[in-house]
Amino acid sequence: MTDPRPSPVAVVVETTPKKVFVAALEWPGWCRSGRDADAAFEAFAQAAPRYRRVVESTGRPLPDDGRATEVVERIEGDSGTAFGVPSRIAERDRAPTDAAQAERLAALVAAAWAEFDRVAASAPAELRKGPRGGGRDTVRIVEHVTGADQAYAGVMGLKLRAPAPGDTAAVAAMRSAMLDVLRRPSDGSPLAGKKWPPRYAARRIAWHALDHAWEIEDRSDRPS
Repeated sequence: MTDPRPSPVAVVVETTPKKVFVAALEWPGWCRSGRDADAAFEAFAQAAPRYRRVVESTGRPLPDDGRATEVVERIEGDSGTAFGVPSRIAERDRAPTDAAQAERLAALVAAAWAEFDRVAASAPAELRKGPRGGGRDTVRIVEHVTGADQAYAGVMGLKLRAPAPGDTAAVAAMRSAMLDVLRRPSDGSPLAGKKWPPRYAARRIAWHALDHAWEIEDRSDRPS
């Protein structure tokens, strides 16, 4: 008889006293945080339906609901983690990628960007403010994500100018260059001899795009 239960999702848990991240190591972008581990795991599971939409846009299934997880690595976070960024590289991130695995990573990163673009395009210009009146509006979030991607490209060894606001052709060219890097098979060494191995680069880039896509959705006055 076939076991009806979903296979556990392999996750890394990155911990500081102020913030904890839970990230799926084989599913770039499926990464959520909380004040403690329980809150982070709950947020991770709650993100499954939104992340499923991203994965299925690539023609791949997401057979998990995020409730069944297997912690394969625990790492101590740093100041970046506490600030709100999954900034530590896991040992699993250093695993090699063959051609098929590299193409899969690139496809999921591309899907995360596509989801961000879709959400931003349908969002109101002004977003609901936080309880203290803070938070960027849509155009500023778009500019922030583009600027971050340009910085990420530098960590990947690419020397690219930051696209001007609204220059969609330049944004597309930058993303294409980054995806070309991610599509290359790798022995798990840092890209361009710098800092990030491909697996970590993919999950960091996809996390950032989806984190802000979902922020826009949550702060919109109408569904995205």
